[in-house]
Amino acid sequence: MLNSYSSADKVLLAVDCIIFGFDSEGLKILLIKRDFEPEKGKWSLIGGFLKRDEVLDDAAIRILNTYTGLNDIYMEQLYAYSEIDRDPVERTISVSYFALINIENHNAELIKNYHAEWFPINEAPNLIFDHNEMVQNAIKRLRYKTSIKPIGFELLPEKFTMRQLLELYEAILNKELDKRNFISKINSLEILNKLEEKDMQSSRKGSYLYTFNKEKYEEKLLNNFVLNL
Repeated sequence: MLNSYSSADKVLLAVDCIIFGFDSEGLKILLIKRDFEPEKGKWSLIGGFLKRDEVLDDAAIRILNTYTGLNDIYMEQLYAYSEIDRDPVERTISVSYFALINIENHNAELIKNYHAEWFPINEAPNLIFDHNEMVQNAIKRLRYKTSIKPIGFELLPEKFTMRQLLELYEAILNKELDKRNFISKINSLEILNKLEEKDMQSSRKGSYLYTFNKEKYEEKLLNNFVLNL
């Protein structure tokens, strides 16, 4: 039984954020080019170290806000990475988070100032340390959750078309979905509000716009519904 902290090994605790975004070109990830050693000039996830006066969730929120200017976004803790030699400078354990944001809403100037850049998920460069593994684990989690529950509305504008929603799911799941079956399942959940407005850029007749009904979504979650895409 430990009776003193003085003899315990001290390790650093990092928080690394996998930030997914979506636009007309598909699913993307936000990466930063490191401006310090080791691996200076190479691409990395956006991260930082836990401070003494904060919990992990607060650290992740701080880091995300610093680089994107956003608050109150969807974020989820994933895994802890503790390989002894994962960081060549100091013994460092990293806890990863993934976040979903609408690319249109972020602070573009902040991202530019920090030398960050959006990459299509299938065209992302090789990353430092074990960050590639973190990204793959985040994609697996995102795809699994998307296949069973409505998720990812944070990636869409406030008003969106059914086609945009379909394209988002196809981008996340990396597969083509049957349009009629998808629309039928989404409508059966009753978690969308259909508006009288139309997006006239999508076709001559236009496409109806929708918004997300959070109250009905939370009600469905309480009932443990499954989407099964």
